[in-house]
Amino acid sequence: MSRFHAPIAEAIWDMKYRFKEADGTPIDGSVEDSWRRIARALAEVEADPAKWEAEFYAALDGFKFLPAGRITAGAGTGRSVTLFNCFVMGTVPDTMEGIFTALKEAALTMQQGGGIGYDFSTIRPKGAEVKGVAADASGPLSFMDVWDAMCRTIMSAGSRRGAMMATMRCDHPDIEAFIEAKRDPARLRMFNLSVLVTDPFMAAVKADGPWELVFGDKVYRTVEARDLWNKIMRSTFDYAEPGVIFIDRINAMNNLGYVETIAATNPCGEQPLPPYGACLLGSINLPTLVKDAFEAHSSMDMKALDHLVRVAVRAMDNVVDASRFPLPEQQAEAKAKRRIGLGVTGLADALLMVGLRYGSEEAAKVTELWMHAIARAAYLASVDLAKEKGAFPLFDATGFLASGNMAQMDTDVRDAIARHGIRNALLTSVAPTGTISLYAGNVSSGIEPVFAYAYTRKVLQKDGSRTEEEVVDYAVRLWREKHGDKPLPDHFVNAQTLPPLDHVRMQAAAQKWVDSSISKTINCPEDISFDDFSQVYMAAWDQGCKGCTTYRPNDVTGSVLTVSEKQTAPVSSQPVTGGEVVYLSDPLDRPAALEGQTYKVKWPGSEHALYITINDIVIAGHRRPFEVFINSKNMEHFAWTVALTRMISAVFRRGGDISFVVEELKAVFDPRGGAWMEGRYIPSILAAIGGVIERHLIDIGFIEGEGLGLKSDPKAEVMRVGEAPRGKACPSCGSYDLRMVEGCLTCGSCGHSKCG
Repeated sequence: MSRFHAPIAEAIWDMKYRFKEADGTPIDGSVEDSWRRIARALAEVEADPAKWEAEFYAALDGFKFLPAGRITAGAGTGRSVTLFNCFVMGTVPDTMEGIFTALKEAALTMQQGGGIGYDFSTIRPKGAEVKGVAADASGPLSFMDVWDAMCRTIMSAGSRRGAMMATMRCDHPDIEAFIEAKRDPARLRMFNLSVLVTDPFMAAVKADGPWELVFGDKVYRTVEARDLWNKIMRSTFDYAEPGVIFIDRINAMNNLGYVETIAATNPCGEQPLPPYGACLLGSINLPTLVKDAFEAHSSMDMKALDHLVRVAVRAMDNVVDASRFPLPEQQAEAKAKRRIGLGVTGLADALLMVGLRYGSEEAAKVTELWMHAIARAAYLASVDLAKEKGAFPLFDATGFLASGNMAQMDTDVRDAIARHGIRNALLTSVAPTGTISLYAGNVSSGIEPVFAYAYTRKVLQKDGSRTEEEVVDYAVRLWREKHGDKPLPDHFVNAQTLPPLDHVRMQAAAQKWVDSSISKTINCPEDISFDDFSQVYMAAWDQGCKGCTTYRPNDVTGSVLTVSEKQTAPVSSQPVTGGEVVYLSDPLDRPAALEGQTYKVKWPGSEHALYITINDIVIAGHRRPFEVFINSKNMEHFAWTVALTRMISAVFRRGGDISFVVEELKAVFDPRGGAWMEGRYIPSILAAIGGVIERHLIDIGFIEGEGLGLKSDPKAEVMRVGEAPRGKACPSCGSYDLRMVEGCLTCGSCGHSKCG
């Protein structure tokens, strides 16, 4: 009998976590084999490997402890991979040599699949004097463009999709340009952006006072703090970025404040890290520990939770010694502090199973209770490890216990640390768990609310046909098993209906006992007022959160998966069966005649030009691309142009948002070099074709922007019919099931995550 609760779970295991030969032949015959592989690998460093292999296997069994994806996929494979998810890179020096050394380190880290975070506040602002070369500085954003291009290049070489976080201090002279950078839809696409907000800035906002923009000892400008705050709010209201990180609060609460200063986070924000710091992540699957779900006496098994946390801490501590690292500086940092990030997933499902409405005051109190128990067990387990194996090398009892975080810890835990030390400098974090949550039976992600109780997923079969399967939330499945078709209780709420301030309440409740931070997205309704939206961020500040990330669907950001318009019954009365992942079962039919435009591209080094014809179809008054033809007298191009046009045309005929075709083509770099066209460097002939398609999509109003400005022959007629964007297609499976979860755009159909 399968150990998986749903076909999607088994599919994700097979695709992402199952150990296979290079040719795809499975080595892990079952998920139990995967658990055994992981347990054995993490027990190898123990004095008694057999004992701890059994303990680690028991924790993994039944999906109770969920190590992060890199551990699950890489541990015990013998492959030269890092088991750490992501990194904050070294401080970027304000010199040309230093900047490009940092770029090289970033490329090497991303080549191994690690996400990276950088603080660009250390680079002098645009227009500042560069001594010795009689020139003005180009500013940090120009170098962020270089990082962005590097990430695209790494991706085009076949590596997994990159994720990067860029931060900038709220007092940097270029902060306004940083805030508004994502208004250009083609710029910094590989980055998540967050502003480092300080305590003095928040005080100035509340007092409606002035704010100085400073670099070094020079004040460049003085602005109104509230005006700058409103610029941040307006940009994230319209474009979902930048996020906000309360950096002074992070440093005040940091157990390691005596030896490090934090200025950046990993791409999803749950791990504020020092230079060369790394994310070591894992999650306790809370619903698996609930006793007597949906009964009047249901409860969390606190004894089982305590034991599971202690085993998980030991397993994760062993990862520090078992893993490889892209850079020696990262290894040295990890071993000096032995930082881990144990978190939770399935919080919303667990609350539903004990009869609590996510977002309520009572649910927040219970969340705080559970998170306190986890923190206490984790710290005591780490003290026990220190007794056995030694404290982390940079441990200093006075400095460690002086942090704001330790001030609230239980007295007996503080006393134990003072006497024996502690093995791990920081222990708790709540990471994005979109993929591993699906793998574990579609439990709710991290501390997020349930996104949708059920939705339909179309699955491509080997014979080319598509079948439908229902993907059901873990708690809903258990309810159905116990109560059949009986309506869901009134305390069942989901992300579609939850007020934003209820999100904040839950994040704040969890944050109190999380020593790192939390990756969470606060979903806001499209029609929320700007003032109410701004109050979400102020509430996050007032309630003690370390950061805030929101998502408001609109015509710019696109929409996320929502309940179907046909679904009109209250969410409390029946499962949500809307929110279907839409695929066209049949391609659009081709009319006898189509309108289109032909574009001419003369590529340097090629004797004959390419002629690109793009024909459109009009549906409900909206013009959209339907097919592409590429012709040239140069027969060298014949085979690949025919293949390319057939593939692109097939994508166009599926319907939906096909703008990702442009992004993918423009990301192709020719190792032989690109060419300068119309004053721009185009990295390959395929990128030039992508630019032509982009120009056409802009001209017909399918997307907004200025395009590459390539000349057309004849000149295309500008026609803007204003079709509203449907949102992005998943770059992995093409479905329109992308959701903003824990700060990451995540696909509900295949589990693909930008940050996973």
